[in-house]
Amino acid sequence: MAAEPSGLIVTADDFGADVAVNEAVEIAHRDGVLTAASLMVGAPAAADAVARARALPSLAVGLHLALVEARPALPPEQVSLLVDARGVFHTDMAAAGATMFFNPAARRQLAAEIAAQFDAFAATGLRLDHVNAHKHFHLHPTIAGLILKIGARHGLKAVRVPVEPDAVLRAIEPRTPRPLFSPLNAMARAVRARFRDAGVMVPDQVFGLRWSGAMTRARLRGLIERLPPGVTEIYLHPAVFDNHPGSAPGYRYAEELAALVAPEVAARLERSNIRRGGFLDLAP
Repeated sequence: MAAEPSGLIVTADDFGADVAVNEAVEIAHRDGVLTAASLMVGAPAAADAVARARALPSLAVGLHLALVEARPALPPEQVSLLVDARGVFHTDMAAAGATMFFNPAARRQLAAEIAAQFDAFAATGLRLDHVNAHKHFHLHPTIAGLILKIGARHGLKAVRVPVEPDAVLRAIEPRTPRPLFSPLNAMARAVRARFRDAGVMVPDQVFGLRWSGAMTRARLRGLIERLPPGVTEIYLHPAVFDNHPGSAPGYRYAEELAALVAPEVAARLERSNIRRGGFLDLAP
C-alpha cells in the first residue's frame, strides 16, 4: 500500500504587493483552503498585509525575499551594485546572479539587503513561518547561503524549494509536455539537500511552478486528489482582480482566488483528512 500524504501547505505569494492581493489572501484563508502567505516586506501594501495578518492568527506568514523586480529595503546607494539607475533591482537574473557570485562588494551589499528584509519582517511581530524568494532567486547558491546564515539569527526553520513532480501534473492533464532538462531543477535539488543538511524543513514536493498564474479549480482539486507521500506545498498568486499594480501579464489572479474558495476543492480536502497548516505546523 502506498504511503499516505502527511501534510499540505497552501500558500499565497506576493502578500503585500497590492491591496487587491491582500484582500484575496484574507478571503482565501477565511473562506477557503489557504493556510499560508509569503510577505514582501518592502512592497507598497506591506503595512496593509501585516494588519490583515495580525487579525488572522491562524494564517502562517513567511518572508518572500524580493531581490528582483522590486525596490530594496535599504537605500539604493547602499546596494548600488544590485540596482539600476531607478534604484530598482536588476531584472536580468542571470547577470545579477553572476555579479552576486563573483563580486565580493556585491555579495556584501546582498548580505546587508537580505538582513534588512529579515529585520523588517521581525519588526512586524509576526512569527516567521518560512522563507522563499521572488522568482525563486533563493536557488542561487550565494543567496541560499546567506539565507541560512542570516536566517539562523531569526529562527529560520523552513524554506520552500520548488521540486515539482512532473508525473503528477501529467496524471491530471495527460497532454502536459514533459519538461526538458532544466538547470532550475538541478539547482533546486542541490539547494534542497543543502537546507535539509542544515536542519531546515523543506517540503517533499512543491506545486505551482509549471502552472504559475494558472492554478485553476480543476488543477487544484486534481493535485489534492493525487498528493504524493510526505509534506506538499501548493503555491498560488490570488488577487481579487487581475490587472492590479505590479500584476504579471497573463496571470489569472482572480481565477486562482476562485480556486481557493471553490466548494468542491474544500469538500475534497475535508474528505481526505490531510493535515493542513503552515510550514511550522507540519514540521517534524
